[in-house]
Amino acid sequence: MNDLRTVNDLTARPVGTMPDAQTVTHVHHWTERLFSFRVTRPKSLRFRSGEFVMIGLPDERGKPILRAYSIASPSWDEELEFYSIKVPDGPLTSRLQHIRPGDQIILRPKPVGTLVLDALLPGRRIWFLATGTGIAPFASLMRDPETYEKFDQVIMMHTCREVAELEYGRQLVESLPEDPLIGEFVGGKLKYYPTTTREESVRMGRITDNLTSGKVFADLGLAPMDPAGDRAMVCGSLAFNLDVKKVLEGFGLREGANSEPREYVVEKAFVGDGI
Repeated sequence: MNDLRTVNDLTARPVGTMPDAQTVTHVHHWTERLFSFRVTRPKSLRFRSGEFVMIGLPDERGKPILRAYSIASPSWDEELEFYSIKVPDGPLTSRLQHIRPGDQIILRPKPVGTLVLDALLPGRRIWFLATGTGIAPFASLMRDPETYEKFDQVIMMHTCREVAELEYGRQLVESLPEDPLIGEFVGGKLKYYPTTTREESVRMGRITDNLTSGKVFADLGLAPMDPAGDRAMVCGSLAFNLDVKKVLEGFGLREGANSEPREYVVEKAFVGDGI
C-alpha cells in the first residue's frame, strides 16, 4: 500500500477544496533514483515552455513543503508533467516519490524562469545543455512548435552517470518525429547527444569536455559555436552551470535574461539532491 497521505488526508478538508491542489494522473518510475509524473492543469494556468512552478506536499502539521520544479510538458499540453530525482532523506522527494494516480499535490500556479525563448536573441541554432533531471525544461521546449519555428537546428546534449538515467530523455526524443501534434515541426531539425560519465556507453564524457574538445561538433557534423548564430540554454547543478557558462563565454556567447535577451541563459532554480 501507499503510505503517503495526500493533501486531503493531512488537512482533513474535502477533496477539491484545498487551495492549489491538483490531482496526480500518471506516475512512471524510470530508475531507483528517477521518476516522472503528470497532474491536472489549473484552467487559469498560462506558462511559457521552459518555465517552472512551485509544487509540493504538506508536512505532518499541514504546512506546505514546496520546491521549484520545471514543467516538463509543453505550454499547449492539457496536463502538467514533472521529472524528479528521489532523495531518501529529502524533505519533499522522500514523500513525493510515493505518489500514485488519484493522490493530490500542491501546485502554486505562478510560473517563472529564465529558460524561455524570449530571453534569447534570434539565432539559427539552439543548444539545450542538461545534466540529470535538468532535462525537464527542455522536454517542454522540445515539444513546443515555436522552438522549431525560431531555430533551424536544435541540439539536445544530456549527460547522466548511467545509461538507464538517460531513458526518459531518449524515449521522449525518439517519439517526437512521429508525434501527431509536433512531428511535422521537428522534421530533421532535432539532434540528440546523450552521454554518460560513469557507466560505459556509446558516447561518454561531460558536456563541458565534449564542447571544448570539439568532439560533439565532429560527431554530429556541426560547425563550432559562433555567437552570430548559436544560442544556448543551461540547466543542471550549480557547479555544472558555472562550468558551462565559462565554456559558452569562451565561444563568445553572453548571458541573457528575460529583461535583456542575449546568446545564452541559465536556470538558477534547478532542483538538486537535497530536496
